[in-house]
Amino acid sequence: MQKKRLLTGVQPSGTTHIGNYFGALKPFVAAYGDYESMLMVADYHALTTLKDPREVRDNVLNAVKDYIAIGVDPKRATIFQQSAIPEHTELAWILECQVTVPFLMQAHAYKDKVAKGLEANAGLFCYPMLMAADILLYDTDVVPVGADQRQHVEYAREAAAKFNAAYGDTFKEPEEKILRSVAIVPGTDGKKMSKSYGNTIPLFGNADEIHKAVMGILTDSKGESPENVYAIHRLIKDETEIASLYKANKGKYKVVKEALAADIEALVAPMRERRESISDADVIRILKDGAQKARGQAEAKMKIVREKVGVTI
Repeated sequence: MQKKRLLTGVQPSGTTHIGNYFGALKPFVAAYGDYESMLMVADYHALTTLKDPREVRDNVLNAVKDYIAIGVDPKRATIFQQSAIPEHTELAWILECQVTVPFLMQAHAYKDKVAKGLEANAGLFCYPMLMAADILLYDTDVVPVGADQRQHVEYAREAAAKFNAAYGDTFKEPEEKILRSVAIVPGTDGKKMSKSYGNTIPLFGNADEIHKAVMGILTDSKGESPENVYAIHRLIKDETEIASLYKANKGKYKVVKEALAADIEALVAPMRERRESISDADVIRILKDGAQKARGQAEAKMKIVREKVGVTI
């Protein structure tokens, strides 16, 4: 039986944190072997907010190193750079011509980012259609996303349906895959962990950096245990393992934070060591091989799309 195709994208926009790991990276590692998996480094998406070319290039290399370090085998997944496949932006334009401005104005992510003070550039506004193109270009069956990205997959389904209605059956309508138990990982301030909030715990930070971030987690005395500390800790260890620790140290926030920092370090240390062994040259080779595989599929799909819309003479 042919495996279903799974596609996920990682935006190279900064240092990877444990929220990324539990919300997206770990679920991908657990699931990707069951699918024909594609891992896209979404560098064009990053341009909506990132303007430093050196930082963009470094982030692309680092994003691939992160995935290899956590256990992704590039021989079992197609790892490629979005900008290496020009069909992504070509299809995005065609899809943008199928949807309306009011439709895009409903995007929660766009409204949230603008509300936080990000520049309302056209790229940010059209982001859902580029993401739709990323997904639809490869006849993707499954897209693992965080709960806050569900709407973007819904947009991809809507774009596919609109195109299919106008030009005939062309695109699969993808389904989202959300690991609900860790869909949103709390940051050190209790909000969703995010680089833009400055509330992260670095995934590949050294022991001192991890310890400092953990000791800075906001605590409260509402319940039996510090809510934010416990919410992160239960992602690393089963609740039955940590229940006695928190019960025995009720009110002793420093003790439970020290335990959390130690458990994060134990989780991260082997991955950090593996990451340090990956060179830039290794990453460039992996991306080149992945782009070659992805390009063949993208070109074949766009040949069909061009014929359907009438630009092929």
